Amino acid sequence: MIAMLMIAVAAGAASALMFASIISGALVSLLLFYLAPLPLMVTALGWGPLAAAVGGIAASATLGVIFGIPYSIAFAVMVALPGWWLGHLALLGRPVDPMPAGNPAAQAPPAIEWYPVGRILVWIAVFAFITTTGALLTLGADAETITAALRRGLIKVLSASSQPIGDVERFADMLVIVAPIAATIIAMVTLTLNLWLAAKVTLTSGRLNRPWPELRATVLPPMTLVALLVAIALSFVGGIVAILAQIVTTALMIAYALIGFAVLHTLTLSMASRGFLLAGAYTVVAAFGWPIIAMVALGIADALFGLRQRFLQTRPPPLPAS
Repeated sequence: MIAMLMIAVAAGAASALMFASIISGALVSLLLFYLAPLPLMVTALGWGPLAAAVGGIAASATLGVIFGIPYSIAFAVMVALPGWWLGHLALLGRPVDPMPAGNPAAQAPPAIEWYPVGRILVWIAVFAFITTTGALLTLGADAETITAALRRGLIKVLSASSQPIGDVERFADMLVIVAPIAATIIAMVTLTLNLWLAAKVTLTSGRLNRPWPELRATVLPPMTLVALLVAIALSFVGGIVAILAQIVTTALMIAYALIGFAVLHTLTLSMASRGFLLAGAYTVVAAFGWPIIAMVALGIADALFGLRQRFLQTRPPPLPAS
């Protein structure tokens, strides 16, 4: 118990330091800031969600004492809560097909049905929505106030350059539209990457108390597509509702893009140049950004037409072991 508490406090301290490093303004602090959930996620997966909760509460309280309540709340919402909850969901499982009590085979441990990875992706989208919305609501409670505050802040930052004020204002107007979408994309990608890295670390150390999931078989719940369509429709309403709907749309599209990559991993199973193709796809998306639209389309197409299921049905069965 004492060892668990020490690990929890150490993980909370590491996450708090990484989160607070953004105050320094150094370029490396941006990387540390986005990796702040990683220590708590490693703790949740390796030592249990209770350890992550203890570390998160201790870190939030410490940041509140040093920097004030707003920093404490921001850390709790952006780092501690996702780290604890996503780690809890990743370890959530239930036995399936229990054996009758009189069956001799009942002594064998039952098979475990683990919480679906697709639903974890939906929860990541929920946290991306919460963090982005929370950040915007600190600027105001209506679309006009939020837009004006964003514009003023961006113009103040961009005015430090030697560009004419007219160009600065036009660029700021463009960034005001893009900023909530970019913030949602960053939240989705960083939370997903942190959870994957935490799982890899605990798997390598031998502390991951579950088998590694087959990520290329990940599927989102069927109602996710309905939620995406509703969010797209509400994006044209206007006002604060449109801003919130755009955040939901972006989060769910990134989720479908990740499913698109899973589909790509499946459809290239029979290709000799599979590694080259996958590396090229990841590189092009990371370098240019906009090709992720193709991954979103691939993920939605799989949800509608079952591309992976059709492909796997056409593959020949594996050869028997000699």
